[in-house]
Parts: sequence; C-alpha cells; structure tokens
Amino acid sequence: MQFKWKLIVFTGLMTQLFTYAHAQQAAPPQQGARFSASEAVAYAISHQYAVRNAKLDELKQLAVNKEVSGLALPQVSGNGTFQHNPILQKQLFDVSNFDPSVPKGTTVPIAFGLSYNVVGTVDVNQVVFDPSVLVALQARKTLEQLARQGVQMSEIEVKASVYKAYFNVVATDKVLAIMNENIARLGKTLAETQEIYKNGLVEKLDVDRLVVQFNNLKSEEIRLRNLREVGLASLKYSMGMNMKEPLELTDTLSNEALKADIQEDGQFVYNTRIEYQLKETQKRAYEYDLKRYRLQALPSLSLFGQGGASRASNEFDYFKSQSWYGYVSYGVNLKVPIFTGMQRRRKVDQAMIEVQRADLDLENLRNSIDLDRTSSTTTLRNNITNLENQEENMQLAKEVYETTVIKYREGVGESLEVINAETALLTAQNAYFNTLYEVIVARIDYLKAYGKL
Repeated sequence: MQFKWKLIVFTGLMTQLFTYAHAQQAAPPQQGARFSASEAVAYAISHQYAVRNAKLDELKQLAVNKEVSGLALPQVSGNGTFQHNPILQKQLFDVSNFDPSVPKGTTVPIAFGLSYNVVGTVDVNQVVFDPSVLVALQARKTLEQLARQGVQMSEIEVKASVYKAYFNVVATDKVLAIMNENIARLGKTLAETQEIYKNGLVEKLDVDRLVVQFNNLKSEEIRLRNLREVGLASLKYSMGMNMKEPLELTDTLSNEALKADIQEDGQFVYNTRIEYQLKETQKRAYEYDLKRYRLQALPSLSLFGQGGASRASNEFDYFKSQSWYGYVSYGVNLKVPIFTGMQRRRKVDQAMIEVQRADLDLENLRNSIDLDRTSSTTTLRNNITNLENQEENMQLAKEVYETTVIKYREGVGESLEVINAETALLTAQNAYFNTLYEVIVARIDYLKAYGKL
C-alpha cells in the first residue's frame, strides 16, 4: 500500500516537472528593442543622464521661484519661552527715596521678577515695498527660461551624439555586408582554384596566395564585428540604455539623402542657435541683478504685528486655572538707506561689468557661429564631392576585379592579378565607407551649426 502511494506521488512530481519544462520551451525568446534613428533620439531624451540632470536643474529652479514668491507673502512665526529662576537677581535701592522718614543711605536688596515665567508670542510681518523682493519676483520667468534652455541645449547635444553613434553602427553594418560579399566571392574563386590545382593546371603558389588573401578578409571581418560591438555600446551609452539590453537598428543609409544639396535659407538668424538664446537669457538675468543693486538705494516698507500672553509665579502651578496677561502690538517699519560705505555702488559696478561681459560673450558667440556655419558648409560640400568620387572609384575597382577574375578563370590571367585587384577593391571600399561616415558627421554638424538639429 505504501509503495502505491509513493508511486502516485512520484508520478505527480514528474508530471509537474515535464509541464514546467514544456512551458519553459514554449515561452517566446526575449525580444530586443528595435529603434529607428528618430526613435533612438526620443529614447535618449527621456533616459540620457545629461538630459535628466538638466531637467532636475529646471525643477530645482521652479522650486527656487516658488521660494521667491513666498517673500511677498505674510511671514508668521510663533515663539514660546519657559524660564525658571531658582535664585532671583537682586538690586540695592535707597529706601529714603521712597520714604523720607527713613535715614538717607538706607539700602534694601529687592528682587525683581518671580521664580517661574512663561511667555508665548506670535509675530506677523508683511512686506509692502522692498526693491530686492520686487526684482526677484520680476526675474522669475527669466530664470525659468534659462533652466528650460539648458534642457534644450542638453537635448541638442544628445541628439548629435546619438545620430553620430547610430549611423556609425549602420555604416559598419553596410561595410560588413559588402565584406561578406567579398569573402563569398573570393571563397568561390579559391574553391575553383583548388579544383584546378588538383587537376595540375595551376601552381600551389597560386592557391596559397588566395588562401592568404581569404584569411586576411576573415580577419578584417572579425575586426569590423568587434568595432560594431564597441559602436553599439557607445550608442547605448549615448541613449542612456542598459548595456545588457538587446538593441536592433532599423534605419539604413541613403546616399541620396546624404548627398542632397545644401539649402541656404538666406538671412541667418543667430537666435535659432540654442547657445545664443541661452546667452541672451543670461544677459537678462545679469540685467536684473544690476537693477536689484540700483534699487537698493530706495527705502523699504513693511508692516508688523505681535500678540502674546505671559504669566509669572513663585510656584509651578500653571495647570491650575490662573490668570494670563495678553498683549497686542502692531506698526509700520520704514527703512531708509543713508550711507552704506559705498558698498552698494561697488556692487552696481560689478553687476555692470557682468552685463558688459555678457555683451562681449554674445559678440564672440556670433563670430563663433559664423565660423561654424562656414566650416560645416565647406566640410559637408567637400565630403559630398569626395563621396561621389569614392563611390565611382569603388564601382570601377569592382569592375576591374570582376574582369580580372574572368580572365583568370579563362586561363589568361594570374592569381597575383586577382589578389591585386581584390586588394584595390578593398582599398576603394574602405575609402568609400570612411568618406561615407565623414559625410554623416559633417551633415549632423551642418544641421547643428544652422540650429536645425
């Protein structure tokens, strides 16, 4: 009977085990993320660390502005004090001043106050006019805009970084595809040569040359795959993506888009560059700082009020129903600066220098932007022309290689000619793809220089 129950339990356990194993096999494999270039940029803007830090700075500035807004609201505070005087301080008084019948010079020690004292107060202050508070309230939107533009600038830097890293991987994929074609093509030629060698129609030296060339291509393929892995890791970092998460790129390179004509939009507006907007906003912030120091020469006006209650006793009997004495006071406080040791004037001078420095920064930035525009436009045009030339060279090298292989198969060429043609084709392909990536980088720099990224 016990054996029967053991058999039933064992059968149940094996059934659960097989069911679990089948469920594991039936589970679909984990799918990696698939991104186009624009989707990768959108992902980076949400996850990249530099952008997230800039957004935190923006939130911090919003919190600071709310703090500044609180300066214009009533300030209310409460204060409670309990004091115990085990030994009261005494002072000597001439009693003759109060009673003429007492001889002059008769002194008596008298203690002022009681042993236990409790005081509770509530203070209220309201700013009516304060130049510093007024300027701080006016500067809130400018400081918010400054933080917002900092986020936009971080986003543009991330966009440029992601685009370059993305198309670097895409270009490497294109190189690998053509490299695989080269390996397949040379592998076919090698196999044919080996068969011809078996028939005694070619020398072993011809076979060895092709084997060396074939091995070199395989080594180059491995190097390119390693470079792709590094490039993909760089892209993930630029996107703020986990390195272990799979990533698949869906966009491809279009030569027509890369070689598109450069469109000049006529009169360039410096304000299209986020760096220029940031400098202009920073200048306005400096101007508010200057205004704040200038207005400090004006008086400030505030209202105040105070209410409280107190009780004193020689015994600690505060929990009994005893009398408390309250009081209320209020008034107006007017503060007029008369002489501050020329400190305010020196602060005005310093703030004025900062405004002038901001003007110089804007002038220097305009020159820098002009240089960026000229340099990026010239570089892009040159790279596009170079790309067209390299594309033509690659096509010619391919035709030469194909003709050389045909001649070799027909017995009117040598293996050395095939190897030389293959080497020339590889050189042309490498030059083409290097130029292709240079065009990608140049177009991104061009769009960034014109504020179109």
